[in-house]
Amino acid sequence: MAADTIFALSSGQPPAAIAIVRISGPKASDALKALSGSVPEERRARLAKLNDPVSGDLLDTALVLWFPGPNSASGEDLAEIHCHGGRAVVRILEKALENMDGLRPAEPGEFTRRAFTHGRMDLAEAEGLSDLLFAETELQRRSAVQAAGGALSRKVEDWQSAILRLSAMVEAELDFSDEDDVTPAQLSVVHSAAAELAKEMKNMLDRPRAEKLREGVRVVLGGPPNSGKSTLLNALVEREAAIVSSIAGTTRDVIEVPIAIKGIPFLFIDTAGVRDEGAEEIERIGIDRARQQFDLADLILWLGREGEGPHNANMVEIASRQDHPDYLPKSSDTLSVSPITGDGMDALVTLLVDRAKKIVPRGDEISVNKRQAHHLNDAQQNLDAISGLQDYLIIAEQLRLARSALDALTGRASTEDMLDSLFGKFCIGK
Repeated sequence: MAADTIFALSSGQPPAAIAIVRISGPKASDALKALSGSVPEERRARLAKLNDPVSGDLLDTALVLWFPGPNSASGEDLAEIHCHGGRAVVRILEKALENMDGLRPAEPGEFTRRAFTHGRMDLAEAEGLSDLLFAETELQRRSAVQAAGGALSRKVEDWQSAILRLSAMVEAELDFSDEDDVTPAQLSVVHSAAAELAKEMKNMLDRPRAEKLREGVRVVLGGPPNSGKSTLLNALVEREAAIVSSIAGTTRDVIEVPIAIKGIPFLFIDTAGVRDEGAEEIERIGIDRARQQFDLADLILWLGREGEGPHNANMVEIASRQDHPDYLPKSSDTLSVSPITGDGMDALVTLLVDRAKKIVPRGDEISVNKRQAHHLNDAQQNLDAISGLQDYLIIAEQLRLARSALDALTGRASTEDMLDSLFGKFCIGK
């Protein structure tokens, strides 16, 4: 258990109707008793007058709750004070807590980190909670709720149990094969079971990564100067996000606009007009950055001449400016749009959503992030390697390595730097 006791505002910033202040640590009960006179019955709210322990002044009337560890959100003794949400009330309450011996304000993510340390959640669940805190779309929320609720952790636990059973079979063959009451493990059984587990892991690895839901589908608008990129961007995001002008080279830098369409997060990126001649120095820098964006794009909308766009499998030819005198039609199967009149825009949005659904994870299935995928890939490769092995000692080692990789995925084997990076992104009261 941590030696110090922490406190923080865990609800939204005041002013608000109600503010929730949490206290976690060995002196949580002392702090609650000093403010309200006594500790209430566990897990039952009680109305109490809060008084300054030093001056005796009335601070507020609030609901107080008591959650003894280890069965609390943080895994240690925890108190909650539900007070009025005015700035002055919260400020004076925090000041009274800070003046108590052994109490200090919490650091960002420290409540959740203590929950992780005390086994109340694993690392995969903590990462899901982080995604939930930053979720802005329904799809993001659904995916994050699954992860925070332990969907991935339960799947990993199933895999761990299956690998442990295989390890027991192999160890029995190694250590007790001469005893009549032990059934020797058959290589074909071990090979088959390991291959099936590896296949399940591979199927999960083949799904879109969880980061794409947080970052959004990167849609880059490309084309030569005056091809209608900025006009199309403004029409897609339904606001004046980019300057529109007939002067070539108006857009000189990358413009990024995040937006959700039908619940799917997108990041639309307007770029400088791409041309080989006539660009001055600053414009050439913008053109270089545009080409870099083409390499990073999930989807490129090319508004230039047909066939002149970047050689990218994710490129879609768009015949823009349908209403313009200089309109250049493309192939019959190319989407033709006019951001000014709105012709073809619904079809373009449908195309974007359909393509995005193949790039982002589904909200009802488990997906992994880059860190989790790294460890899951290690486990999958260790299990795959068993298929051609005949030596039980080497098989046992591959199974051990697979278990170790899954331990790292859930945080049972981790480094302080990685934990600092994750929990540091949380808000103070988490």
